[in-house]
Amino acid sequence: MKRSAASNVPLVLLLLAVVKASAAATGGKAGAAEAEDAANYLVYVDPHPTGVDCQAYQLGILAAALGSEAKAKAAILYNYRNVMSGFSARLTPPELEAVKKQPQVNRVLPSATLSLMSSKFDGVS
Repeated sequence: MKRSAASNVPLVLLLLAVVKASAAATGGKAGAAEAEDAANYLVYVDPHPTGVDCQAYQLGILAAALGSEAKAKAAILYNYRNVMSGFSARLTPPELEAVKKQPQVNRVLPSATLSLMSSKFDGVS
């Protein structure tokens, strides 16, 4: 029994859909792996110029490194302006290297959460 070419069209479309879904899943895993490599960093920058909004200044530095304001807004976690001038951001290794190359960036440190070993200090608990 011979099949006509028209009867094979749904089968070909189904096969294409499966191949496309498989390719998307593989690409998604690569993107997820890159996101897993991301870490939080503290970025110390030069103080913002007089008359310039601190957050806009810091966002501009990050946007220049990452290539877009949307990426910078997604990466930035917190802005610091009182004790130090800088921000914290979640960055992948290539993004980290791009941030370090910005002329306004003075220092970049990995973010760390510290906890007390004891709640007792000089007999106070």
